[in-house]
Amino acid sequence: MNENHAKLLGTPEWAAYLHNDVLPVVTAGVDLGDDMLEIGPGPGAATEWLRHRVRRLVAVELDPEATAALQERFAGTNVEAITADATNLPYPDGTFSSAGTFTMLHHVPTRALQDALLAGILRALRPGGTLVGSDSLPSDGLHQFHEGDTYNPVEPAAMLTRLQTLGFDEITITVSHTLMFRARKPGQP
Repeated sequence: MNENHAKLLGTPEWAAYLHNDVLPVVTAGVDLGDDMLEIGPGPGAATEWLRHRVRRLVAVELDPEATAALQERFAGTNVEAITADATNLPYPDGTFSSAGTFTMLHHVPTRALQDALLAGILRALRPGGTLVGSDSLPSDGLHQFHEGDTYNPVEPAAMLTRLQTLGFDEITITVSHTLMFRARKPGQP
């Protein structure tokens, strides 16, 4: 993560954006269930909002230092922060009732790895479980913001087909100031 991210992601403004403009919209009408998986929480702005809506929240972070900071921040709460590669999740099939990725997919270096991450989420979801997520829209400004960092933007027009191909159904894609999506794992909860 470059210096621009370090400055932005821990700010009250970033948390307010997620808490007011993204998370309530993408989760509206969605039963997150008891056990939620969050991929790529960074400093935990979305984690803070989500943890009040589920019994257990597992935050999977690739960076061990970020994981340690999350563990310290959420010690004694319902959040379990672990270091793992989200393309190879260390959980059995059907562990989680919901999963979320918030403005992190563009940090996954290739489309194949993004799809492996999404496939891993699908596997880890219970039948009927829901994936909710958001990501930034591709732009020259974001390309410049990510200078010296991984930046592989998600193409909104391809997201529906990608999620269908992986096996998700009941897919909703919304494109406005950001990309928001939700999809379900087939089957009954």
